[in-house]
Amino acid sequence: MRKGEDPRETILRDQKHSGRPLSASVTAHREKVDCMIRANRRVKQKKIANAGGISKERVHHIVSTVLGYRKVSARWVPRHLTVEMKAQRKDMCTQLLELSTVFILP
Repeated sequence: MRKGEDPRETILRDQKHSGRPLSASVTAHREKVDCMIRANRRVKQKKIANAGGISKERVHHIVSTVLGYRKVSARWVPRHLTVEMKAQRKDMCTQLLELSTVFILP
């Protein structure tokens, strides 16, 4: 609002304002967080935040929303299966099926 303008007639617009930009969700941070989780599934958010130099809140956002991990028995687990995980499960099931046909009595 400019000096001398009536505040009731002023059109509100989003103006640039000072503040820290959201730079914690950049690709480099995502890749670093993902690499740390893949290396150690039991890593804590505080340790990731300290190593990456970002806040715990941003780490939680990246881990849960962006990367899609969740905690199960103190380990980070992807919410959805990756292509590699699906292939491993298929191979294991095929092997178990072959073993079961060998040991089942006719």
